[in-house]
Amino acid sequence: MKPATPDSFSFEGRASGEGRGRSSAEVRTRRWLPHLLAALALALTASHASADTVTEWNQTSIDVLKVANVAGNPWSRCMAMVHVAIADAVNTIQDRYARYAVAIPMAPNASADAAVAAAARTILIQVYPAQKAKVEEAYAASLKQIPDGPAKTEGISVGEQAAAVILADRANDATGVPDTYRPVTTPGVWVPTAPPLFPEYARAKGWVITSANQFRPGPPPALTSALYARDYNETKEIGAAKSTKRTPQQSDAVRFWAQTNFGPSWNQAAREISAARKLGLADNARVLALLNMGIANVFIADWDAKFLYNFWRPVTAIRNGDLDGNDATERDAGWTSLNLNPMHPEYPSAAGIVGGVGAGVLESVFGASPVTFTVSDLTDPRLTRQFTSIAQLAQEQAEVRIWGGIHFRNSLVVGNEMGRKIAAYLVANTMKPAR
Repeated sequence: MKPATPDSFSFEGRASGEGRGRSSAEVRTRRWLPHLLAALALALTASHASADTVTEWNQTSIDVLKVANVAGNPWSRCMAMVHVAIADAVNTIQDRYARYAVAIPMAPNASADAAVAAAARTILIQVYPAQKAKVEEAYAASLKQIPDGPAKTEGISVGEQAAAVILADRANDATGVPDTYRPVTTPGVWVPTAPPLFPEYARAKGWVITSANQFRPGPPPALTSALYARDYNETKEIGAAKSTKRTPQQSDAVRFWAQTNFGPSWNQAAREISAARKLGLADNARVLALLNMGIANVFIADWDAKFLYNFWRPVTAIRNGDLDGNDATERDAGWTSLNLNPMHPEYPSAAGIVGGVGAGVLESVFGASPVTFTVSDLTDPRLTRQFTSIAQLAQEQAEVRIWGGIHFRNSLVVGNEMGRKIAAYLVANTMKPAR
């Protein structure tokens, strides 16, 4: 509907005598009222769209996965599925960006808000059916804000169809194949028996990337190299559980950046910056789809490299510093890290790659200029970290892995470069402007 303007108003009632016996002000009020009401209805519709169903369902999805106790690899997979389905549904209606997989006919008269809600609901319930009640509650709240009618009905249909396509696309993505990881050992020698986390993702189907090894980096530095000695001694000194070199502020940062905060923090940053820049529905759908596809690719491409190189964590390296053939690395038999060690190899760092992907995607949309935003702890939202640039968030997420004693610096540098390449590839090869 095109908003009425004063030039288009008709005052035919005066000529016909309809206003006889009333003041001219009363007549004008009665004649303007229908137009004012129509304009008000249009404004309310527009304001609802700007409230952004996309970002609302981004937060709802994170909340659902938190309740389901999902993190890491499966978290990234589900978030990518939700946001790719949302983006394809929105662009089936608004046709702003190329769709990832959906090929159903365009539906320009459908409600994009209804499509977003239906797409997210369908994915979440299918992937985590135990959370159906929580998802349905959010879905009912979304639909309540949308007027009943053909647009709403068609929007729901579009969203459900988009979700069905993405579910089919991921049905055989190899993330659910049996875990066949074989520990590196020799006959008769004990090794820790806790299984590694999701080694099957090393062979999984990525998002847009051609294979898990497309961005595989070269090997970690030789144990006898100066680079290895530099990184060994840095982590040994500042990452120890009782380090006297780590500042209280650095220790606070380490504690904040538990594994569960990495992916959600980038989504929160995207939402905050988007709100400040007043992005529309289709733009938000695209940036969150690119971001979450990128994060999902981290847990595929990185796992390919991690389980190829099987590089030791600092706690293993430092307790065996007399065996590495490097005179610059002194053994500490009782060394422990501040952070708990994740159950997967050290190189390259997932934190570094997530930072590279997140910064690469967000800077491609928002630019690299200074911007202030805050991210909060997933478990305790009262705990926050404030940043003045996108790159600063990526940098801190990398540094805390050294301060926490679970990574070497080179692994983070290589990871960041790897993440930047994945982000650039996504931006160049999917969800490009349709016109």
